[in-house]
Amino acid sequence: MGNTFGHLFRITTWGESHGGGVGVVVDGCPPRLPLTEADIQPDLDRRRPGQSSIVTPRKETDTVKILSGTFEGLTLGTPISMWVKNEDFRSEAYNEMAEKFRPSHADYTYHAKYGHRAWPGGGRTSARETIGRVAAGAIAKKLLREFWGVEVLACVTQVQHLKAVVDPETVTAAAIESNILRCPDAEAAPAMIRLIEERRGEGDSVGGIILGVARHVPVGWGDPVFDRLEADLAKGMLSLPATKGFEIGSGFEGVLLTGREHNDPFRNVEGRVVTTSNRSGGIQGGISNGATIHFRVAFKPVATVMHPQDTVDVHLQDTTLRGRGRHDPCVLPRAVPLVEAMTALTLIDHALRHQAQCGHPGSRNS
Repeated sequence: MGNTFGHLFRITTWGESHGGGVGVVVDGCPPRLPLTEADIQPDLDRRRPGQSSIVTPRKETDTVKILSGTFEGLTLGTPISMWVKNEDFRSEAYNEMAEKFRPSHADYTYHAKYGHRAWPGGGRTSARETIGRVAAGAIAKKLLREFWGVEVLACVTQVQHLKAVVDPETVTAAAIESNILRCPDAEAAPAMIRLIEERRGEGDSVGGIILGVARHVPVGWGDPVFDRLEADLAKGMLSLPATKGFEIGSGFEGVLLTGREHNDPFRNVEGRVVTTSNRSGGIQGGISNGATIHFRVAFKPVATVMHPQDTVDVHLQDTTLRGRGRHDPCVLPRAVPLVEAMTALTLIDHALRHQAQCGHPGSRNS
């Protein structure tokens, strides 16, 4: 019913924002992978609220517990279930939302579809649902790294009108984590942080763009026609809360070029086929070509703002609603591990599908 992602490496997330907790079931993880909570927690710490002055002050430790699927520190090949307890929720801040629909949230559409909704904290539509994705994504990243040498990264490259300069070929995790925004451009990041703080002081919010990167992906991952690798990446990214756009490689800017300018020439370098440019973003014909995969995801401004806005109530009467509670003025810093997670989950599923279909893990020497 839309709570499951993937084919051979499948995840199902569960739980509501103000319930007893949230979690995920991972099915299809190969056996004998060394795995403990210590492998999962670092990414959850990057996603958790209360980590800096430019995110929601909700205090959650987001401590993960592995409930099944491992024994003596190794995966069993059986379903891995993980749980994170909700600790610091304040449902009273949402009392008014029981009767009124928040503009640009899922309140109205969930009510119209199901006739019943968990209004405290947004229930299933809350960004706390992404905890399960990040936990599962940590497993996927470890598999990709240890079995294929694939590196998955993401970083902030734009906040509203402010843009950073980031090279997907050379950006490092250390540079990304060097500031609270997770923007590796040391010159652009301070101005971006100030802009977020200004909007927060005004009771408003701001959006921006996150760059996703996957390096050392073997040639051959992805399938024609409907299961193109970039199509599945787009689905994964646009399934994240607050996303409004996806582009890969040259993206929309590619329309400004001619075909001759846009094409990525092939060359043989020491027995390997490589491209001398990468406007395709590492994928051609829906299949990875061995170059770095890079794409951008646009995140809208957070919908909850501390100003009265027009809306309707459950009786379809016109009214107004002012945002309350604790909310991010910008989702970008905490969305970086989300983009990494969905990238890893998409890639590991295609890695296993390729191996099952073709009998080998993919090649760096096509």
